[in-house]
This record gives sequence, structure tokens and C-alpha cells, in this order.
Amino acid sequence: MEDILRQLSVTLRGMWLYRWWGLAAAWILGPIVAAVVYLLPDRYESSARVYVDTQSILKPLMSGLAVQPNVDQQIGILSRTLISRPNVEKLIRMADLDLAAKTKEDRETLVTNVTKALQIREAGRDNLYTLAYTDTDPERAKRVVQSMVSIFVESGLGDKRKDSDTARRFIEEQIKAYEQKLIEAENRLKEYKVRNMGVIGSGGQDYFRKMTEVSEQLNQAKLALREAENSRDALKRQLSGEESVALPEKMSSATLASVPVPELDGRIETLKKSLDGLLQKYTDKHPDVVGTRKVIAELEAQKAEELQARRKAAAAATASAGAGVGSSANVNPVFQQMRLSLAESEANVASLRARVSEYESRLQQLGAASRTLPQLETEFTQLNRDYDINKKNYDALVSRRESATMAVEMGATSGVADFRLIDPPTVPSKPSAPNRLLLMPAAGLAALLFGGLVSFLISQIRPVFSDTQVLREVTGLAVLGAVSMIGDPDRLRNQRRGKVVFLGGVGALVGLFGAMTVWLLLARMG
Repeated sequence: MEDILRQLSVTLRGMWLYRWWGLAAAWILGPIVAAVVYLLPDRYESSARVYVDTQSILKPLMSGLAVQPNVDQQIGILSRTLISRPNVEKLIRMADLDLAAKTKEDRETLVTNVTKALQIREAGRDNLYTLAYTDTDPERAKRVVQSMVSIFVESGLGDKRKDSDTARRFIEEQIKAYEQKLIEAENRLKEYKVRNMGVIGSGGQDYFRKMTEVSEQLNQAKLALREAENSRDALKRQLSGEESVALPEKMSSATLASVPVPELDGRIETLKKSLDGLLQKYTDKHPDVVGTRKVIAELEAQKAEELQARRKAAAAATASAGAGVGSSANVNPVFQQMRLSLAESEANVASLRARVSEYESRLQQLGAASRTLPQLETEFTQLNRDYDINKKNYDALVSRRESATMAVEMGATSGVADFRLIDPPTVPSKPSAPNRLLLMPAAGLAALLFGGLVSFLISQIRPVFSDTQVLREVTGLAVLGAVSMIGDPDRLRNQRRGKVVFLGGVGALVGLFGAMTVWLLLARMG
């Protein structure tokens, strides 16, 4: 610590010996710097504040129906990328700044200077932006800011419309491509169904399901065939025990009831059961009871007429057969009816046998096709998968196209964002730069520091030793002794006078810069 203090003391002593050189350098530099500060051209800043309202009443109403981009993020990116070369060149043309640029170098310099002078500042987090430009001409600064506001608004709307149109064209192209793929997939599926109609059927059902259905139909046909054969055998047995003698012309009620007429007996039996139920709830004079009895009587009369007609028909048929029949001319109509029923049963049995044969043939064909079934099933699955994927993508693209169309229409109706000019640009009346009240004292301080630096450099170039110990350490030689100076009154008086003059010179320099600062302050205040 002592070495540092001693070194510092030696340095200060050396600088003090060359103080006049430093004072002269400060007086030379000070007025020059003061003149430069005073002669700096005034620069005027024109600004405008723009508020971007991204909250639309349609946004919550159209949620889930229309595509809603992040407008806040888009505006933020736009504000950070607005100062680009294309926009600056457009700004120069709009503000007529290129009139003075005659050569290509002048134009490049103009673009560079305008880019540096433009500023976009965010005023908080509520989409409030300040657009500013600094120029030596206040009127030109206003024109530049006005043009910059126009570019800011047009970029926000134009880019959005351009993006929407590009997205819609891309979606339309994809829809056409997938529509073609869908048509091709449908054609392949149609050709497969036509080629393998015998195995998969027209409904496209799988092989095992169809084989199961054919097997069930075969079982049902066999069951119906057995039932028809049993019914036919029963008719044969009844026919072998039935007499072919005709009925008497006059039949009592008991005889009438014993003769079967299937198409009327069922209805009569049903009505009688219904009559028994009605008699349990109503009296004999109830309209339903009377009506039911009337219908039963009509059916019994119809049955008697039917039997009489059958008897006459049988008699006519046997009479025409000739005298060989003799006493058996009148044939029993029941016998004739049973023979007709037997013929119908035979025909029904034959039809069911043909059906059983057809189902057995189909089942054999399906069994024979079982060897090619895995390949057919795999091909059908692949075709269905391709068709389903293309159909799903096609439907999704159509839905997105409608959403994009709705979003574009919503943007055209309500606007992507509402640009509001809060503070329009004006012609500045006072310069914003340079700040001479700050630069002038800084220039004075810089002059004093420059003088001190000059004194320090000279003291290092031409060092002076004021201590024998320092001389011994620097030279490495043995110092035998030192001769001290005895100061007389005249010398001391001259030293005091020199100190006063030096301090006066420093004070005069400080006073000069202080006076100029006060003068600038008074000039600003008007």
C-alpha cells in the first residue's frame, strides 16, 4: 500500500511539473469542442401513437366455426419486422425523400440513414405502439411518420388477406387431388365387387356371414320340407279312410257341423270363443253379443250353401261319367276337397325340394370358394382402408375450406384488427437532439481530462526524479548524495503566483463552459 501511495505521489509530482502543457492542451481543445457542440445541427423528432384493437365481438361468437389466428402475435411480429428494406424503400418514395438522391450511392446512404432514424416502441402490453422518426427538417420528419403509419396499417391487413388467399388456394388444390384419389378408390372397389359378386354378394358382406345365412336358410327349407311331407302323409291317411258317398240333400245341424269346411270352420270357431268371452261380461241383449251371434249364423248358412254346392257339383260330375258308376253317382264333397288338398301338398313338397336343392348348391359353391377367401378378404380390407382414409381426408379438407371461407368473410366484415391513430404525427416545434445542455458540460470535462492526460504522458516521456530512493531504484546506480534547493522569498513568491495563474486558467476554462451552458439554457427557455 505504501508503494502504491508513493508511486502515485511521484506521478502527481511529475504531472504538476508539466501542468502548463496540460492547461494549454485543455484551452486548445476546449473551445474547439464547445464550437462543435454549438454548431451541431438540430434534429427534430416526429412521432405518432397507434392502438391495435384485436378484440372483436365476432371472435367469441364464431369460436369453433371459423379459423381464428393469433392476431396479437401477428401484430407483435409485424411491429418487429416493419423496418425492412422493402418497407424503407416504399417509405422513401411515399415521403418524397428520394428526390435528392441522384446516384445509387446516395440512395444507399439515404436508405441506411432512414433505417437508423426510424423507431417503433411498444408502449405497454396493450398493443399500443409509438412510431417515431428523427430528421433535421421537422416537416420532413412528419411526412415520414405519416407514411410509416400508413405502411403499418396496410401491412397488417394486406399480409392477412394474402395469407388467407394462399391458404384457400392450397386447400382447393388438395381437395381436387383427394377428390381424384377418392374417385379412383371408388372405381377399384366397384370393380372388386363386380368381379367377386358371387362370393361377397351385392351388399359387400363378408364370406362367413353369407355362408352362415345360406346354412340357416337351408335348415329352414329342410324343416319346411319335412312339415310339408308330414302334412301330405296325413292327408293320404285321411283320404284312404274317407268314403266317397255323397251327403244327403237334407242335413241337420249336427250333420252340418260334422262336415269340415276348413276356410269357414276356423272363423266360426274363433267367433264362438269370442262369444263365450262376451257372455261372461255382458247379457244376451248386448249389441256385441247380438252382432257376434248374427255373424255366426251367417257363416253357418254360408257353410250349408257351400256344402250344397259341392254336393250338386259332385253329382253332376259323377252323372257325366256314365252308367258304369251306377249307384255311386253322388260323390262325397269332403272326399273331393281332400283330394284337392293332397294335390296342393304334393306341389308344395316339390317346390320345397327344389328350394332345398338350390340352397345346398349355394352352400357347396361357397365352400368351394373358401380357398380364395383369405386373398379376397385381404384385398377387400385394403380397398376399404384406402377409401376410408381418402374419404376422411377429403371431408376434413372440405370442412377446413368452409372454416377458412368463413374466417375470410368474418375478416372482411369486422376486420382482422382495428388500427386506431391515438396521436397523429405533428410538426415538432423544438429540436429533440442534440442535448447541448448536457453535451456542453461534458465537453468542458473532456477538455480538462485531455489536459491531465497530456501532462501525464509528458511526465512519462520526460520523467523527473524528486527522491534519491526513486532515482536509485530506476537507474540501479548508487546515489552518493543530493543537493537541496534553498528557496528565497522571490522564488516562493513566483511559485505562489504561478499557482494562482494556473488555477485561474483552469477556473477560466470551467467558467467558459459554465457560461455557455447557462446561455444555452436561457436560449431554450425562450
